[in-house]
Amino acid sequence: MAKTSQVARNNKRIKLVEKFAEKRKELKAKGDYDALTELPRNSNPVRLHNRCAITGRARGFYRKFGISRLTFRKMALEGKIPGVKKASW
Repeated sequence: MAKTSQVARNNKRIKLVEKFAEKRKELKAKGDYDALTELPRNSNPVRLHNRCAITGRARGFYRKFGISRLTFRKMALEGKIPGVKKASW
């Protein structure tokens, strides 16, 4: 489980990105880069990090499922992810 402060920080960034997305798009279209620098740093989507929806783990993230590899493995073995089963050969 990730530190709750890291998860909270990322959630705060997500809200800021959504809040300033339209304004950022508008300023980029105008080419007004001086005004872009005045926006909050955390409103830039580059600063977002993919995190597991369940544990908050940042590494080993599967985009298709929105969870980390460890959570994916655990849920797949428990049969909680439809269409996924353990390989054996």
